[in-house]
Amino acid sequence: MKLCFNQATTLENSNLLKDLEYCEKFGYDYIEIRTMDKLPEYLKDHTVGDLAEFFANHHIKPLALNALVFFNNRSESEHRDVIREFKKMVEYAKILKVPYIVVVPLVTDKKILISQIKFSCVEVLRELSDIAQPFGIKIAVEFLGHPQCTVNTFAQCYDIVQTVARENVGLVLDCFHFHAMGSRLEDLRTADASRIFILHIDDAEDFPIGSLTDEDRVWPGMGSIDLAGILASLREIGYTGAVSVELFRPEYYKLDAEEVIQTAKKHTIQVVSEYYDLE
Repeated sequence: MKLCFNQATTLENSNLLKDLEYCEKFGYDYIEIRTMDKLPEYLKDHTVGDLAEFFANHHIKPLALNALVFFNNRSESEHRDVIREFKKMVEYAKILKVPYIVVVPLVTDKKILISQIKFSCVEVLRELSDIAQPFGIKIAVEFLGHPQCTVNTFAQCYDIVQTVARENVGLVLDCFHFHAMGSRLEDLRTADASRIFILHIDDAEDFPIGSLTDEDRVWPGMGSIDLAGILASLREIGYTGAVSVELFRPEYYKLDAEEVIQTAKKHTIQVVSEYYDLE
C-alpha cells in the first residue's frame, strides 16, 4: 500500500511548496492537492508546468485534485459553473498526470428527497465521466458524514456509484465520514473493492453519531473510530489503493508543518501496518 498526504492536514500552517518538501523528506508516495486554496496560492508565483517538473524529478507524485464541491442538485446556472470548474481541473490533471479528481456532494439545509439526490448524482457523474474518460482520469466521490450532506453514508454513495456504472467513477472511503453517520461494516464487506479509489485515514473524538465535525479529528489510532474493523474489511475485499492521511485538527495547525507531516506518517504506519505492508 502506498502512503499519501492530504493537504487539509496542514491547511493553516503550510503551503504546497512546504508540503511537497516535507512529504518528499519523510518518504510519502503521494499528495492530494487542494484546488480550493493551496493550488491557486501556488499559481500566484509559479506555473502548472513548474509543478509538473517538480513531480517529474522527485519521488512524490500527485494522487488527486481535491475537490470539486457540491456537484449535485444545483440550479442550471450553478451546474454550468460546476462543469466549467471540472473542465479546468481536468486540464490541470492532464498536465500534472493526476489519476483522480475528488468530487463532493451538496451540503445544504434544504430537504431533498433521496430519489432526487440519487437521480441528480447519477446524471451529473455520468456527465463528468464523459469529460474525464478520454484522458484516463477517474472521479472519486467522497460522501461526507454530516446530516446536512446529501450523500452521507457509505451505502448511499456506493449505490450511486454502482448505478452510474462507469469504470472511471468510484468513491473515497474516509474513515471519519464512515464513522460519523454510522456507516456499516456489513456494507463495506460486500462491496467491490475496485469501486473504492482512495482511502482517507483519520480518527475522531468520541462524540455521538451525527454531531461530529471535521475539527474533531485526531491522529489515526488516537480516537474512537473502529479503524481495525475498516482496515480488516478492506483487506478482506481486496482493496489495494493508497491510504491518505487527512486531518482538520485546529491544535495541529499550531504545530510546525514539518512536525505534523512526520507525526501523521508515524501514526498512520502504526495503525495501517497491522493490515497492510506500506511499500
